[in-house]
Amino acid sequence: MAPPNTVDAGLTHRHISGTAATSPAKPAYERDYKLPEFTIKEIRECIPAHCFERSGLRGLCHVAIDITYASLLFLGAMQIDKFENPLVRYLLWPAYWVAQGVVCTGIWVLAHECGHQSFSTSKTLNNTVGWFLHSALLVPYHSWRISHSKHHKATGHMTKDQVFVPKTRTQVGLPAKQKDQEQDHDEDHAHMDEEPPIVTLFWMLIQFLFGWPAYLFINASGQDYGRWTSHFHTWSPIFEARNFFDIILSDAGVLVTLAGLIYATMQFSALAVVKFYGIPYLFVNFWLVLITFLQHTDPKLPHYRESAWNFQRGALCTVDRSFGKLLDHMLHGIVHTHVAHHLFSQMPFYHAEEATYHLKKLLGEYYVYDPTPIYQALWRSFRECKFVEDEGDVVFFKK
Repeated sequence: MAPPNTVDAGLTHRHISGTAATSPAKPAYERDYKLPEFTIKEIRECIPAHCFERSGLRGLCHVAIDITYASLLFLGAMQIDKFENPLVRYLLWPAYWVAQGVVCTGIWVLAHECGHQSFSTSKTLNNTVGWFLHSALLVPYHSWRISHSKHHKATGHMTKDQVFVPKTRTQVGLPAKQKDQEQDHDEDHAHMDEEPPIVTLFWMLIQFLFGWPAYLFINASGQDYGRWTSHFHTWSPIFEARNFFDIILSDAGVLVTLAGLIYATMQFSALAVVKFYGIPYLFVNFWLVLITFLQHTDPKLPHYRESAWNFQRGALCTVDRSFGKLLDHMLHGIVHTHVAHHLFSQMPFYHAEEATYHLKKLLGEYYVYDPTPIYQALWRSFRECKFVEDEGDVVFFKK
């Protein structure tokens, strides 16, 4: 997939609003950004109608395939310790962990489809399948479904988005920007570049290992509500009173899985549970954080404050990438069709690639695809996406 070229692909003058209404001395939009002015109706109309059709049977087939993959890998792993050659064992266990981590991330994505009600036309089927799949991966299904829905409704909004919310200049400890003159960018750059590469690597490791459970337990990288915010308690500010029983049911699913893991530990051993379940679970965490971080954290992406935000603009605050054909397939397109997913979250993943083809022609430069190798993009985002300005209607990451 090639990156978009210019605004000429289906983009008319009406689709751009500039900064004419803002003061030249204090522009509201950084980088002279021009706001996209698409309506959700015209975006939807550029996509063939069949792309929005959901099939429960097709969704269940994908679940069956992924569970078959996971089961075959599990059965194969049961044979690893039978090899007498320790080198063979040391090679096969990491291969199992990596492969099972990818497969289980694909299962996680299918549960995520259920939460969006894009799995089938039946809400009961969606929530039943989603609850079982996410619970098996220690995810509180309804709790995360609710907060994730709020993320989709306010993507890119500085005060309403739910995850990967940028820190502001003052929150990272930099002096406030002077109102009557531009802050010396070199001073900012020198301050934020003091972090040695080894420190960056350390924080990357922490985020990949613990970022996902930290988000679930303490809302790490989410909005600051001024008090403990968690996906596991009913009084969390994320939820409303009507969500009470959904949260209880979500917690119950996680507890059932934990009980099963404890039982397996007693029947076999803690080491066996770690090898067969625990380490693949950490790889799932790795993929989730890597995927979502790179989707929403990039120097090219704007973030909006209330006066400039609308749903369409927020939905375009994400990046499509490719992890290679095999991983893109195993992860059900969540990486390379994420823009389409944010615009229409009830569209099934198996139609998102076709929808993306049509979206690119309409959106032009407002469709963001980044072909940068993943390891380079990750390093760039960690090093360059440090903060945004305290003021401004449209802001971008700075370092």
